[in-house]
Amino acid sequence: MIKKEKFKVRHLPRLFWEAGKIWNQNNPWRLGAVVAYYAVLSLPGLLIIIINIVGAVWGPEIVRGEITEEISEAIGTDAANSLIVVMESTQNDDRTFISTVIGIGVLIFGATGVFYQLQISMNEIWNVKIDPDAGFWKIIKDRALSLAFVTAIAFLLIVSFVVSTALTLLNRFLSSIWEPAYMIFARLLDFVFATGILALLFVLIFRFMPDMKIRWASVWLGGIITSLLFNLGKTLLSFYFGYSDPGSTYGAAGSVVLLLLWVSYSCLILFYGAAFTRVYAERYNPKVQPEDFAMVVKEKEIILEKGSECK
Repeated sequence: MIKKEKFKVRHLPRLFWEAGKIWNQNNPWRLGAVVAYYAVLSLPGLLIIIINIVGAVWGPEIVRGEITEEISEAIGTDAANSLIVVMESTQNDDRTFISTVIGIGVLIFGATGVFYQLQISMNEIWNVKIDPDAGFWKIIKDRALSLAFVTAIAFLLIVSFVVSTALTLLNRFLSSIWEPAYMIFARLLDFVFATGILALLFVLIFRFMPDMKIRWASVWLGGIITSLLFNLGKTLLSFYFGYSDPGSTYGAAGSVVLLLLWVSYSCLILFYGAAFTRVYAERYNPKVQPEDFAMVVKEKEIILEKGSECK
């Protein structure tokens, strides 16, 4: 039985090292490529759902503009415009009732696909597999969980817009009374807020995505560290995409390639955070157990035949 320890800051280097080993053992490049593929298929539906939910509160045009700006900062203006065109082309008002219902169902199924694949990847990092006897209801439950994450993202965006507006008003006030230093203060506030929103999203992912019974206390540190790494990675990727322009080699398909690269590279950070959360939870909360209809497995490689050395 693993003895429960008390976390200390000096333990971080060891946790980082152990998380790196788990991260490397699970082939994160393959997992990231799988999630990136489904992200491309899910993104139009995901954007439509988020814009409709958040737009009901904040206005569709404002939300569309904010999302376009965020995507532009990540992978460039051309790629962002291409995604918006694809998204708008899926919206057609000239439909019958039946085709609308079917379209909504397909839209939800497609939008939740990336989170469903993300859950499978998280299970691989935790060495968890679903019991074959779980049945069809487990799939329904996982899709419902994925839809809940879409709604959670929409809620966080609403909070983000409200706080961003408040920060803008605060910045205007500070600029009138504290001209020399208000820009530094404003950027610091923006960074802390953006990091906090991302950390909350990662905490939810690490807490509910794997089919493991994980305590809240075990996921906060991993969420914060992943958020900091994600912000750093987003900055580095923006520089990389801006100066090297890897999508230009692929012509018209460049926007899709940029999206695949961005999601794939970002997933490397996400999976490292998941590995760190696993190490932290197992070391400081050793009672972590699989959910119902899930089981922790340990696979062994069995050599059936070995090639002879060429002479």
